[in-house]
Amino acid sequence: MMTNRPIVVAGAGAIGCFVGGMLAAAGRRVALLVRPRVKTEIERFGLLLTDFDGSEKKLGAGQLALSEDPSIFHSAGIVLVTVKSADTAAVAEQIAQHAPEDAVIVSLQNGVGNVAVLRERLGGRRVLAGMVPFNVIAMGEGRFHRSTSGDIHIGEDAENTAGKLSVAGLTMRASADITGVQWGKLIINLNNALSALSDLPLAAQLANRDWRRLFADQMAEGLAALKAAGITPVSATPIPMSWSPALLRLPDAIFKAILGRTMKIDPEARSSMWQDLKQGRRTEIDYLQGAVIALAERNNVSVPLMRRIVALIKEAETAGNGPLRLTPQQIRGSA
Repeated sequence: MMTNRPIVVAGAGAIGCFVGGMLAAAGRRVALLVRPRVKTEIERFGLLLTDFDGSEKKLGAGQLALSEDPSIFHSAGIVLVTVKSADTAAVAEQIAQHAPEDAVIVSLQNGVGNVAVLRERLGGRRVLAGMVPFNVIAMGEGRFHRSTSGDIHIGEDAENTAGKLSVAGLTMRASADITGVQWGKLIINLNNALSALSDLPLAAQLANRDWRRLFADQMAEGLAALKAAGITPVSATPIPMSWSPALLRLPDAIFKAILGRTMKIDPEARSSMWQDLKQGRRTEIDYLQGAVIALAERNNVSVPLMRRIVALIKEAETAGNGPLRLTPQQIRGSA
């Protein structure tokens, strides 16, 4: 499966191009299902993968297959799904129609509901959940830049799919509690909306205690909703998730020292939601904050800050003018 059949990336945007490109750079057969704009860009410029640590890899367009046609799934051994959550059902139909029955489907998407959608539409096919902890920025001219650190986690299976996919520079780890890992990532991803509303790079935002306190208060709402639902989120760092709100509220110097030991962030790193607002696209707010709000409603947990953040993101989506450049006080409604 790993040597004779290609790994096909379904919906190769920023994450998909980076992951697929890293696999191709390591010698794996890789095919990308891409939009016309991305196909044209890679055919013209090739694929340049850069990292927060200063390293880079350059691939020519001929080192991987590019197609806008879902028939590219026809010989896939593994399909990596990297589309936005709203597009999961549609890409599942394409996979069902074109991919071999024994192809392994791996969701490398934000949120916690995509695997259920894939399994519902793919019948008895093997579908694994995954979690990508790092951000990737599409820089243009075929360049995709990984701006934060972390290893990909994939649900543990008998075939050790995670281990077989892992390559130099792109470690993939098998997880026995991938659901907990996904919820842990979702709680961290609650900051995506704050990053988007602030119009600040992640490093600058996290260096500011007022922004961190806002993130901490939103995270506390999310953790309360998960606790009421009996869900235990798994932290992607050595720091337990339950400690995170208190750590975020620490003075700047202490927080900076702790963050530096657990995560690397490029000074220009941005969230995917910021990129969506910048480019006038619909965000994944309904699959991030929206998923937590749904849990809160079922368990009578109040999440007023999270509801306000959703309303502000929706306002920005409707206006179509990019990030709103709000302050923490404006987001709280106190300014």
